[in-house]
Amino acid sequence: MTEPASTVPVMGTVHHLDDHRPTPPAEPVTLAKDPAPAPASTPPRAVPQVPRVVRTARALRTAATHERTRATGRFTVRHGMYVVGGGRIVARRAWEGRTAARYERMLRAAEAAGNLDLVTEWEERLSRFRAARHQRRMDLLSAPVKAAKGAAAGLGITTGGLLLLGIILAVANENFADLATPTLALIELIRWIVVIITVVWGPLVILGPWAALLALWGVGRHQQAAPQWVLPARPADVGAPITPSVVVTALRDLGIAPLRQAVKEMGDAGAAMLGPIRIAGCGVEVDVTLPSGVATDEVQKRRRKLAENLSRHEHEVFITIPQAARTVRLWIADSGALDEPIGPSPLLTDTTLTADYAKGRAPWGQDLRGDAALISLYQRHMLITGLSNQGKTAALRALALWLALDPRVEFRVADLKGVGDWGMFDGLATVLIQGPTDDHVIEATEMLEDLVKEMERRIQAPPGTVFTPLIGIVDEAQVAFMCPVVDKEKRPYGGSKATARYFMAARKIHNQGRAVDVLLYQGTQDPTDQNLPKLVREGAHTRASLALGTESQARMALGDKAVDGGAAPNLLRPGLDKGTVVVASDGIKIPAGQAALTVRTHYISTDDAAEIAERAKALRDGVTTLHTVDNGPARDPLMDVMTVLGDSSRVLTTDVLKRLTALSEDAYGEWSHLDLKRVLDGTGAEPYKSDGRMVVGRERLARVLSNRDAEGSASAAE
Repeated sequence: MTEPASTVPVMGTVHHLDDHRPTPPAEPVTLAKDPAPAPASTPPRAVPQVPRVVRTARALRTAATHERTRATGRFTVRHGMYVVGGGRIVARRAWEGRTAARYERMLRAAEAAGNLDLVTEWEERLSRFRAARHQRRMDLLSAPVKAAKGAAAGLGITTGGLLLLGIILAVANENFADLATPTLALIELIRWIVVIITVVWGPLVILGPWAALLALWGVGRHQQAAPQWVLPARPADVGAPITPSVVVTALRDLGIAPLRQAVKEMGDAGAAMLGPIRIAGCGVEVDVTLPSGVATDEVQKRRRKLAENLSRHEHEVFITIPQAARTVRLWIADSGALDEPIGPSPLLTDTTLTADYAKGRAPWGQDLRGDAALISLYQRHMLITGLSNQGKTAALRALALWLALDPRVEFRVADLKGVGDWGMFDGLATVLIQGPTDDHVIEATEMLEDLVKEMERRIQAPPGTVFTPLIGIVDEAQVAFMCPVVDKEKRPYGGSKATARYFMAARKIHNQGRAVDVLLYQGTQDPTDQNLPKLVREGAHTRASLALGTESQARMALGDKAVDGGAAPNLLRPGLDKGTVVVASDGIKIPAGQAALTVRTHYISTDDAAEIAERAKALRDGVTTLHTVDNGPARDPLMDVMTVLGDSSRVLTTDVLKRLTALSEDAYGEWSHLDLKRVLDGTGAEPYKSDGRMVVGRERLARVLSNRDAEGSASAAE
C-alpha cells in the first residue's frame, strides 16, 4: 500500500518532498465582507486643448488685476500726480503773488457770505495792492538809468580803491611793481570764480531739474494733490464713539493754556471735569465744569476746533451754557445723523388734527435730541429771518397752517414775493396780497394800518369784551422796509423813521396788539438795520432764524443775549441745513440755562399745504378774500384845506385841524399841527403868524393850487 507523500509548511509555502516546485501561497483569511467587484476599466476622456491666445489673455488679465499690480499702479499715479499737483499749486501761488487774484477771490467769498465789513476790508487791501503795483511798474521805467549810474559809480569806486591800495603796498614795500598787485589779485579771483562755475555748472544743469521736480513733489505730497482713489487709506476715526478720554483730549488740545495745564495737573487726567455722558436724541450730551481761569466763552469761540478734535463736523457739535457756574454743555451728534431727514408733519399724518390758539402748541419739528418741538403762538408776535432759499416761507407757513385749523383765527396775509407760496390762503384769509411791486407794498402797508385801527377799536371796547385772534402775516417784509415810495403827504412807506408808514404801523401793533389778540408775523431775508429796523425786530416775542452769513446778522435776528448764550444761526450750513431754525422764545420749551433752541422743522410742500388749507376751510362757514385794501377814495390834503378855509382870508391852524376832522374823520382824525405843517411846507402856503397866532392864508393857498401841475393833483387823477 502506497503511503501519501508528506508535506512540511515553510513560511506559507508548501513543498512536496517529492516535488521541488513551489506551491502557490495560501489566500489570506479575512472577516470583512468581500468588496464590490471593480468596475470595468473605461478609456480616459480626452481633455480639450485651450488655445495659446486665450491662455495668454487670461494670464495678462490676472496679472493686471492682481492686488500687487493695482497697488503698484496707484503708487506710480499718486507720486506722479504729486508732481503735477505741486506744479499747479506753485503756479497758482506765483500767480496770486504777482496779481490781484487772491484779493478778488477773497472779495467774492466775502460777498457770498454777505459779510459787508469783510468786503470793505478786502476792497481796501486790493486798492493798496494795485497802488503799490503801479508804483513798482513806474519805478521800472527809471530802473535802466539808475542801474547804469550805479554801475558807473561802482566801477569808479572799485578802480579808485584798488589804485589806492596798490599805492599803499608800493610805498610799504618800496616796490613800484606792487602798484598793480591788488588789481592782479582781483583778476585772479575772477578767474577762479569762472573755473569753479565751469566745473560746477555741468552737475547743476543735470541735477537742477531733478531738484525742482523733487521740490514740486514735496509740495504736492504735503497738500495731498492727487486723486482720492490713489491716496493711501487712512484710519477711519470719523464718527468714533464719544468717551470721557475723547472729550478730555479734545478740550485739552483746544489751545487754551490754563485748561491744558489743569488737565495735566489733575490726578485723574481730567475726568473730574466731566459729568455723565448721556444719550440725547441722535447724539450724546455732557456737562463740562471748567477749571479756574478758563471762561466759558473761550470754549464757545473754539467750536470748530473742538468739533474737529472730536472727529465731528462743526455743525455736529453745539455748545451751550447751563445754569451751573463755569460749566459748558456739549451736545455731540452721531456722525451724519443731522443729514438724515426727519419725519413728516403731524398736520399731514393726522387728518383729524385741530388747533387751539390759546392753549395748544404747534408741532413745528424736532429738536436735536429728536424730541418733538412744540411752540405756543398765543399772544406772541413773530419774526423769522434767514438767507434766501433756506426754507423761511415754509417754516412760517407751517405755523399759519396749524393756526388755520382753529376756525376762530382770522388771517390777513401780504406775500411780497408773489410767487404763489401763500396762494392756498385764498378763501381762508380775509385779505391776501401777492406781489413784489411798490403798489403791493402800499397795499400791505394799508393792511397793517387797518390792523392798527382794529386794534385801537378793541382797546376802546368795554372791559371784558372777548375778541377773536387776528393774525397779520407779511412775508418778505424787507421789501416793505426798503420801499422808496412817498405818499401825497410826503410820508414814505418804507424806512425806519417816525414818518415811515409801514414802520410805524408795525411798531404800533407790537406795542399794544398782543393785549387784544392782534398779532404780526413777519418773514425777512438777510437782516440789516436798513431792511429790518432795530425797534421792529426787538418787538417780536418769538424770534427765529435759519442759516445766516455773519454773527452780526445773527445778533440782529435773535438778539445779543441769545447769541452770547450759544445761538449760532450763522454756523448753520446754507443749503444742507435748509429748514433748520434757531428759536429764541418763551413759547417753546428751552432747556434750563440755554437762550435758544435749534429746531429741524417739518417740511410741508405747497401741494400738501393746499390740502391742509382745504381741511381748514371746511371748518369755517366760508371766507371772502380781498386781494386789495379799499380805504375809500384818495384825498387831496391841499384841496381839503382849501375847502375848510371857505371864504375866510385866513384861519387859525387849530380851527383848520378841527374842520379837517369834521370833513373826514378817517383821514384827518389823528392829524396834529406837525402833520398840517408837513403838508404845507415847501408849497409857498406855509402857516404864518398873524397877531401872534399861527394861521393859514387862503390867498397863498389859492395861488399854490392855481400854479400846481394838474398831473400832480390827486383830484385830477381821479
